[in-house]
This record gives sequence, C-alpha cells and structure tokens, in this order.
Amino acid sequence: MLRFSLVGCGRIAKRHSELLGNGAIEGAKLVAVCDINLAKAEAISSQFGVPAFADFHDMMRTVDCDVVVVLTESGHHAEHVVALAPYGRHIVVEKPMALTLESADAMIAACTDAGIQLFVVKQNRFNVPVVKLREAVDQNRFGKLTMGTVRVRWSRDQRYYDQDPWRGTWALDGGVLTNQASHHVDLLEWMMGPVESVFAHSTRALAKIETEDTAVVVLRFKNGALGVIEATTAIRPKDLEGSISILGETGSVEIGGFAVNQMKVWNFVDPQPDDEEVMTRFSVNPPNVYGFGHQAYYDHIVSCLRHGVPPSVDGHEGRKSLELINAIYESIETGKEVRVGAVRHSTRLGRRD
Repeated sequence: MLRFSLVGCGRIAKRHSELLGNGAIEGAKLVAVCDINLAKAEAISSQFGVPAFADFHDMMRTVDCDVVVVLTESGHHAEHVVALAPYGRHIVVEKPMALTLESADAMIAACTDAGIQLFVVKQNRFNVPVVKLREAVDQNRFGKLTMGTVRVRWSRDQRYYDQDPWRGTWALDGGVLTNQASHHVDLLEWMMGPVESVFAHSTRALAKIETEDTAVVVLRFKNGALGVIEATTAIRPKDLEGSISILGETGSVEIGGFAVNQMKVWNFVDPQPDDEEVMTRFSVNPPNVYGFGHQAYYDHIVSCLRHGVPPSVDGHEGRKSLELINAIYESIETGKEVRVGAVRHSTRLGRRD
C-alpha cells in the first residue's frame, strides 16, 4: 500500500483527498494532510481520520509516507517541491508544474538529485475519449496533420477569483492560459507535436484580476500544421465546453463536453471495425468540474511506482507545455510572433518583484 500525504488543502484538494481517503485507488491510501491554514487541513483530517499539520517539514518528520502530493498555489510549486525532495519521497505536483522555466528546471534537478520520481498531474490525458484519440494519432490514422484546436469556454465569476488573494495574480497563478487551459494546451501539443511559433492576444473581459480571463492563440507546429487555442473564463452563466479537434488528410476527430469527455466526431477515410461504436463507448460523464481522469491518473502513479511503468508526464514532459505557455505570454506582451524554445525576455508570469 502506497502512503500519500497532501501539501495544500485548497479547492483541488477535495478531489485528491476523496480519491485517496475513500479507498478509490487500489494500492494507495491517504496518511496525512498539511496546510499553513491549519483549519483547512483539519477539515480534511476529520473527514478521513488522518493527522493534520501546518508545516510540511513537521509532517515529513512525523508521518511515514511514500508519496507527497503538492497542491499549493502554482507560484509556490517549485519552492515546495525543492524543499520536499531531500526527504526522498516521490512527488506529485498539480498543474501547472511551475510558472517559470527556471522554476521547472530547479524542480527537475532537485528530484533527480534525490533519486525520486516527479509526476505532473495531467489527468485529461487519461479521459476515455482522449485515450482513443491518442491511439488514432499513434496509428497515423490522420495521415498528414493539418489543424489542431482547443476551446476552453468556462465560467469563473468574480466570486471565484475573490476566494483567495493569489488567484489571477502574475506572481502565483497566471490567467486562464496558465490555470484553466493548461491541460488543454498540453493535450494539443501532445496530439499535434512540437510547436514552432505562436502569436497571441489576451484581455480581461469581465474579471477584475491582474492577468487575462480571455485569450486567443495561433500556433504553427513544426510539422507544418496550424493550431488555435481559444480560452476564456468569461462565459456566462455557466460552463459551455472544454474541447479538442484534430484534423488531418485522412481523418477528423472532435472531443467535446465541458471536460474533454464526450466524443463528438470520429470520421476517417479508412474505417476500422470498431469505429461505429466509438461515439458511445468512448464518452463519459465526468463526476465533477475536474473531469474523469484523476482516478485513472492515480492508478497510473501506482503502476509506475509498483511495477516500473514509465510515467506519462514526468518533470521533463510537464515542462513542454510550460515552455509553450511562456512563449504565448511573451507574444502577448511584445505583440510579436514568438518562436518556442528561443531565448526570450522575462515575462510577468511568476515574477514577484
């Protein structure tokens, strides 16, 4: 039985604690929780009968665990992972793994030096229709890829941003691209391949925050295909969709729903025997706004640590979408097309000065 401890007991911790605390993950259990706001930790502690701490160093010295799950503010992920790594316990960190590439590199180096695994949560990769789409990409059913598009049309009103002072700040959160759309950015690059360049615009359409609540990005992939990222939390009155479309010379697929959970289009020039059943077999109603994949992702972590299965998203894989997001922010700030991976000026994202 792998023993998991949580660091950070905010909004997303509910999903993680329920899976680990209720025995939903075979071979895993929750053994401790921590938050600098002890009351938040105690709320989860009382629900699942595990000890609560206000300092994760106290937790690590007191409770024997195998894996630490970092669920703190995005801008604190790096410092917390670097501080936890010397304890020699494997680390899971929520998306985005960090806000700056320097921070991501520090996290990877710290975990490598400690000889531990660093897992970055990208649960949408495990959504049932997304798994089927990836199979089609791997089988080259699209032929030459021509266009990839993701759309995040969600509703986050001012009350959401006012829940915590870090939300919508450059130092600790970023905007819709870094927070809500980061999974979709990851999926697009995972399906379409490396990005050559980006050009982007953003705005604060409705929210009173430092960062953007609405953005549009045009991408040019290294394989010659084009792409679009449309992301907003300014939908009213409720979420519309979180979707991805992949188009190629021999096929077209669109996955919709509000959490990339419903197969909408599955068309290929050369059909296969199971294609007629795809629309019904590869859709799922997600249990909550976080989608379906967290349970499958934790099952994957257990398989990695118990059976040596290679991680789907380690630190290096998680860094790819962060590099793309940083290039997008540079394009927004400079008003220019930006080559991904090129030496760039420092954007506001993740900066505290």
